[in-house]
Amino acid sequence: MTSPEHTRTFRPSRPLQLGAVVSTFRRGASDPTSWTDRGRTWVFAWRAPTGPVTLRLIDHPRLGEVEAHAWGAGSEWMLDRLPLLLGEADDDSGFVAHHDLVAEAHRRFPGWRVPASGLVVQALIPTIIEQRVTGKEAFAAYRMLVRHNGTRAPGIGSELGLFVPPEPKEWALIPSWEWLREGVDGARSRPAVLVAGRAGRLEETVGMPSLEARRRLESVPGVGRWTANEVAHRALGDADAVSFGDYHVGKNIGWALTGKPIDDAGLAELLEPYAGHRYRVQRLLSLAGPTMPRRGPRFTLPTHLPGRG
Repeated sequence: MTSPEHTRTFRPSRPLQLGAVVSTFRRGASDPTSWTDRGRTWVFAWRAPTGPVTLRLIDHPRLGEVEAHAWGAGSEWMLDRLPLLLGEADDDSGFVAHHDLVAEAHRRFPGWRVPASGLVVQALIPTIIEQRVTGKEAFAAYRMLVRHNGTRAPGIGSELGLFVPPEPKEWALIPSWEWLREGVDGARSRPAVLVAGRAGRLEETVGMPSLEARRRLESVPGVGRWTANEVAHRALGDADAVSFGDYHVGKNIGWALTGKPIDDAGLAELLEPYAGHRYRVQRLLSLAGPTMPRRGPRFTLPTHLPGRG
């Protein structure tokens, strides 16, 4: 039976750069839960609280609107969530750029804002898979786990070959040997299974004060500061959730703003004037593209990167 199509038009209160906002949800070029024409159309296959959903977003910048189409049991929930997903609640009115490069990035990306998908477990499990390994390795593992354990996306998602991620109970039932087969060791599969078992409590972080939400996320063994912050700035719209513990973030931000790489302590000091907006600085600089030159050899798999938890 063909899933009915639901439509909605969203007119943001200020200019919106759709791709800059939603690209953070894409887990690599072969992500089985997303598709883009690298232009103005983005498609996501997700699992809303009310069921699977395929969401297609089409940017119409000249009209100042985003055209949204959804298929599946989660359609109404996802379309009702659309303004928050696209960062309508993000408030940058108190943001002040203390570096010329940050000011330039803010000028170049006036339509970027912090999104809030409201889908905590969906953000948390792939982030756990990304702990201490290269993106290439993590994206491949997530892709295979979703393809083997998820479901075909409804509507146009099926035509595009997309899959909806497993339900929490389905993540919890994946056997240890399958995690290992896809390159996910026990130090990452165990927290992922724990997260699946505590899905209800973790989804309650939506709408909580930022610090309280992050503390609850970090209450799960194996979920540390880096993981909690990665989820907070995707699912909860937290503009201050900078990625401490990331192998590249401190180096890139330090190089961009001071001319030399820095560690987490240096990053905290450098971003202190931006308190409340520290992730905003991270993402704006990432969009603007100033990253530290790679002078050494490229990482080879499986390279475990320090600091992520």
